[in-house]
Amino acid sequence: MEVRDDGHFDKVAGEKITTVTAEKDSSRAFWKELQQPRPEGIRIRAFFVDNLSLDVLKMLGTKFNVEPFFFTSSMNWIPSRYQEDAKAGVGDHITVTLPFICAMRKSGTGPENISSVSAGDPLQKVTPEAPEINTQTSLELTHEILLQDLLAIHMVRRKDSSTIISYHPISQFQKTSAKRLQSLVQRTGDSVYWSKLFSSSKDPTFVFLAILWYALYAWDEAFEVLYQHIKKLESRVLGTNDINLTRELHKLQAYLLHYQQLLQDFYKSVEFVKKTPNPAMQDDKDKDNSAALLEREADNLLSEISRLEGQRVMHSGRLQNVMNLAFATVNIEDSRAMKRVSYLTMVFLPASLMASIFGMNVKEINSGSYQTLSHYAEATITLTVLTTWLVVAMQRESSFWPKGSPWWHRLAWPIFFAVTRIKEWYLGHRRPSKTRKRRGIGFT
Repeated sequence: MEVRDDGHFDKVAGEKITTVTAEKDSSRAFWKELQQPRPEGIRIRAFFVDNLSLDVLKMLGTKFNVEPFFFTSSMNWIPSRYQEDAKAGVGDHITVTLPFICAMRKSGTGPENISSVSAGDPLQKVTPEAPEINTQTSLELTHEILLQDLLAIHMVRRKDSSTIISYHPISQFQKTSAKRLQSLVQRTGDSVYWSKLFSSSKDPTFVFLAILWYALYAWDEAFEVLYQHIKKLESRVLGTNDINLTRELHKLQAYLLHYQQLLQDFYKSVEFVKKTPNPAMQDDKDKDNSAALLEREADNLLSEISRLEGQRVMHSGRLQNVMNLAFATVNIEDSRAMKRVSYLTMVFLPASLMASIFGMNVKEINSGSYQTLSHYAEATITLTVLTTWLVVAMQRESSFWPKGSPWWHRLAWPIFFAVTRIKEWYLGHRRPSKTRKRRGIGFT
């Protein structure tokens, strides 16, 4: 893909596809093409690379002096952002490796299910024998799958002509291919808004920023799919108290925590682009206007990322609410079951009491014993009174003493309680007599 100096995209170059095979002639032809001098009037040339071979990696790295860490971080899906070889008035190299989430429709038809995750095959359903939650794999929903995708972009910013290398990892799933991303970036040239930006500024960083917008659109689609799935989960929780649903809710919560980290990396990557001006624009007369435009566009993207984080927080809160509802429903069912058990216990209480009485070692029941029922009653009553006294005295607040009473007052609570009751009884019996006396005087 090529962008001309006037900001327009070359459609002929945008349709070009170069395939490099393992044959030596194919590699030599591609290397010879890279060595060809770039025509005048080309602001940016972009390479979107699929199925990167070792020979192509060496050729691209040698031609454009690409740091090997770009390829290693991309192949290992390591989030990174850095600038290198910055020279005022000449240019620099900037790299952003950004994992993000995209939604993919399930292929084929099958029974509906709630989310399932696997540490190996992302499409394999989790069984009770393998309850592991691996947030690095895909998340299978009812009709869609949320996959982790990657934007790996290296840009060589130069005063005369810049270069973009976009690496696309090998995947068995229908993730963002090099052809698809190239087609989407090519369409930005047909956009009225973006074409004005490309025409008003010579800074090639605007194309870099336009590619980052693709990750935002993918996040938007993923959260919309997740929202529909959470609504279905809420409906199922309202209609059943299946404990397995709480496990699925915990899985989604774990994935949302992982998405929080990915969104933070996205935010930091855009801030990096915003705070890393192009050294090649230092001598340009429109550098201040271009910097202001770039800052505005970066702020727009940062604002949208903050909106995505707000959606993630909302989804997390809804999941927490559903989990609380599920646990409350299960607790209510458990309470009902315990009430039935208590009713059953009450049936056996009389029988247990009679068994305890007939098992007592007293003379009236067991003729060979030295104890009597009176001894049993004395010991039981004494122990009951002592226990009641200690339990009440150890309470911090009670109706048996005024609030804030000292510890010695609480220990002597039976005495104070008895005195208080006697005073109340005495005063209560004196007041009516005075009333009757006053009424008698009134009638005389």
